[in-house]
Amino acid sequence: MQIPQAHEVGRYIVTPMTKLTESGQYAASVSVRRGMHDRVFRLIPRFESAARAAHYALAQGRHFVLNNQLA
Repeated sequence: MQIPQAHEVGRYIVTPMTKLTESGQYAASVSVRRGMHDRVFRLIPRFESAARAAHYALAQGRHFVLNNQLA
């Protein structure tokens, strides 16, 4: 499974990020950027692989943008 890169969603750039935790699982985060402004969301679920965490983060970031949940 390939780790997704940044995607353009409307006027936003959605970038998934992952981090290996002390427990050996991967945490997912997503950056949602528009121009000079960037918001980073840390997501709760943990994953067995970086690719799964990144796919989840990208899906959540797209959901935030498409459903106007950035306020």
